[in-house]
Amino acid sequence: MLQISTVIPVFNEEESLPELTHWISRVMNDHGFSYEIILVNDGSTDSSWEVIGELSKKNGNIKGLNFTRNYGKSAALDAGFSQAKGKVVVTLDADLQDSPDEIPALYQMIVEEGFDVVSGWKKERHDPISKTIPSRFFNGVTRWISGIKLHDFNCGLKAYKLKVVKNIQIYGEMHRYIPLLAKWNGYTKIGEKVVQHQARKYGYSKFGLERFLNGFLDLISVSFVHRYKKKPMHFFGLLGTISFISGFVITVWLIAQKIYSIREGVKVREVVDQPVFFLALVALIVGVQLFVTGFIAELMTSNQSKETEYKIDEQINCSE
Repeated sequence: MLQISTVIPVFNEEESLPELTHWISRVMNDHGFSYEIILVNDGSTDSSWEVIGELSKKNGNIKGLNFTRNYGKSAALDAGFSQAKGKVVVTLDADLQDSPDEIPALYQMIVEEGFDVVSGWKKERHDPISKTIPSRFFNGVTRWISGIKLHDFNCGLKAYKLKVVKNIQIYGEMHRYIPLLAKWNGYTKIGEKVVQHQARKYGYSKFGLERFLNGFLDLISVSFVHRYKKKPMHFFGLLGTISFISGFVITVWLIAQKIYSIREGVKVREVVDQPVFFLALVALIVGVQLFVTGFIAELMTSNQSKETEYKIDEQINCSE
């Protein structure tokens, strides 16, 4: 069995790939590791795929997957995880900002210390303040919501036991929350290691400030999906019931008030002339709609099938 699989999403990184793969190979050989390097070309518009092909001819440990278009980092990691065969799976970014020299220590934490997941922590970052401050805020909120005491959820340098990556499904932009997905699947021994952060050597960052907003939306999404994926009626049914009962009680109260006024000879406005009646009517309708939504979601959940969201065009040294 291979000892280490490295999974690396690639998007327009033609300049860094030769140096990165050589660096990884040197570290592996120096420590006597059996290894594979899985490069997932996520719809690059430069010559990254051609470079991967040339590198694989020189080093049989290099494998390549080529997407038909850009699907995002989560899809690239999911595809790489499906191919990984190493006892420990390590992920790195392709821009040389993650140091392969950290791999042996990460491997040791997984194999010898028994961690399920080890996340890198770029304690000293070579990024502008426009990225570091939002990142700290984002990580603080994520840490509070998830209950996982990590300082850097978005660090691309992480290590996993093979069984962890084989038992989680990454989709959308959920790559930031792989430790959280692992925890929810029962892999609770999650560690952290301070890692070196390299200054970018080639190209430019592919991520803008919008990733932090997307990150919060993804956190809400992944939390909701985890809690209600298998029981959507518990969410929609509860809201629908509250809305329906509220509308029903208000309607009954208005009608009872009208009946009482007729008996006592007190003049009050007609039921349909009161704004609160229409609010009650809306609450009744919304309650029924939410309940039906929950019922339909239950039917969809019971009949759902797992399908990958990405399409692979070509492969190099990979199994079908």
